[in-house]
Amino acid sequence: MTGTDEDAFRIIAASPEGVLQSELWKILGVDSRKCSRIVKKLLDTNRVERIEYRQDGIKTFRLIARKGPADPYCLLAGDELIPCIACDEDCVVDECNDLLDWMYQLAISDAEESTSESQPSEE
Repeated sequence: MTGTDEDAFRIIAASPEGVLQSELWKILGVDSRKCSRIVKKLLDTNRVERIEYRQDGIKTFRLIARKGPADPYCLLAGDELIPCIACDEDCVVDECNDLLDWMYQLAISDAEESTSESQPSEE
């Protein structure tokens, strides 16, 4: 994917209701033909879906980003699974001690990971 393809996908993904293809090329600053090629790449890679849409009697398409599978590593802090997965408590997120502990663990594991990456390896 080119930078323009990624830019187009970011624009589409940033709008929950999608973006009209007739507006996308203007936002990207490309001509409609180039926009059509970009959209085709996004469709071919299954990153967006295209729904026919009529605006003032003119046919265009609404482009909506497809949701990819969740990254399971986003649910882990070190070896700890986010506690909300199996939680049945009716809590306030800002005051949940289990979640705060998990977030501290996440910060610690991120700090340890960045420290180990910045230190040169011994060969």
